[in-house]
Amino acid sequence: MGLFDRSRKKKDEKLVQTAGRIYPQPLGMFGSRGSVSAEHRLYKSLRESVPIVDAAVCKLVRLAGGFSVKCTDKDTENDINSFLKNVSVNGLQNGIDSFLNIFLDQMIIYGTAVGEIVLDDSGRNIAALYNASLDDVELTAGDSPLDVKIMSCDSQGNRSEVRYPSLVICGTILDEPNRIYGNSVLRGLPFVCDIIGKIFKAIGTNWDRVGNVRFAVSYKPSDSDRSFSKERAQQIASEWSKAMNSAQPRDFVSVGDVSVSVIGADNQIPDSQVPVRLLLEQIVSKLSVPPFLLGLSWSSTERMSAQQADILTSELEYYRRRLEPCIRRICDMYLKLSGRMCGYSIEWDNINLQDEVELAKAKLLDAQAENLMKERN
Repeated sequence: MGLFDRSRKKKDEKLVQTAGRIYPQPLGMFGSRGSVSAEHRLYKSLRESVPIVDAAVCKLVRLAGGFSVKCTDKDTENDINSFLKNVSVNGLQNGIDSFLNIFLDQMIIYGTAVGEIVLDDSGRNIAALYNASLDDVELTAGDSPLDVKIMSCDSQGNRSEVRYPSLVICGTILDEPNRIYGNSVLRGLPFVCDIIGKIFKAIGTNWDRVGNVRFAVSYKPSDSDRSFSKERAQQIASEWSKAMNSAQPRDFVSVGDVSVSVIGADNQIPDSQVPVRLLLEQIVSKLSVPPFLLGLSWSSTERMSAQQADILTSELEYYRRRLEPCIRRICDMYLKLSGRMCGYSIEWDNINLQDEVELAKAKLLDAQAENLMKERN
C-alpha cells in the first residue's frame, strides 16, 4: 500500500489533479474569480507589450541560481540530489531547476504560483513535477482563515476540491492580510507602461508621417492655360506618380508654374528621451534590477554599480526564501515515499562571481590577521 490509496481512482481520472480540463464554457474561466483572471491577463499583456519588463523578469529568474541538498546521511544525499537533477518536469523538461524557473516566473508576474507533485500509478514514487496554470485552479478560503482549499475543474466544468492537497504546492509573494493570493511585482506599473505605450505609438505614427517623406505638388496655371488646367493637372499627377513608383530614380519634367514641397518638412519629431527615461526609472525601481543589466547606458559610478548589485543580491535572496518551502515540500515527500528520515539543509549557489571575489578577499584578510597575531605572540 502506497502513501495514497489509488484503488478508488476512477478510470477517467487524471493523475495530475491541477491539469487543465475541457471546459464547456467559453474561455474556461471560473465565474467567481473573474477579477483575478482579468488581473492575470493584464500582467501577461503588460509583459508582452513592454520588452524591458520581460527582460527584467527573465534576469531575476536566471540570477536566482541553483542549489544542492546536504543530508546527514551521505547515501541519502546522493540519492536525493540525483532525483532532483533527473526528475521529469511538465513532460518535456528534466530537473527541478526547470520546475522552479517556471514557478518563480509565475510568482513574480502574478504574485501566486501553483505546482504539483505527480505520483506514479502505484503511489509509491514521484513520477514528475508539474507547473499548473492559474486558470486551471482556484484558491478559496475554508472553514477557518488558516484553511485554504485548492479547487480544480472536472470534465463537466464543475469546481471541486482536489483529492490530495498535500501533493499541491502553492507559493506567493507580497502577501496582504486576509488575502489568499499574492500580489504581482508588476503591481503599479500598468499606468506607467500605458504612458510608455502611447509615447512609442506616437513616435511610430510621427515617423510614418515625417520620416516617410510625402510631397505636395502645386500647379498654378497662367491666364492662357486656365481652360486646360484640369487636363494639365491630371497629366502632372500621372507623371508624378510614375516617377515616385518607378523602381529606378526617375526625373519629373513639367512645364509651367509647378512647385514641389515636402509635407511636414518644417516640423520636428518631439524629443522623447527625457519622458521615456523618467518612466523607465519607475519600472527599474519597481523591478529592482540594475539598469546596466537591462542594456540601459545610464551614467553611474563604479561604487553606485556595486551598491545596485548588493540591492539585487538582497532581492534574489528574498525570492530564494520564498522558493525554499516549495523545495522542502518536494524533498520531504521524496524522503517519506522512500522510507527515509534524516535531517537535511538547502545550500544555494553564490549568486555571481563578485561574491566569490569578496569571499576570497575576506579569507585572505582573516589569514593575514591571524599571521600577525601569531607573530606578535
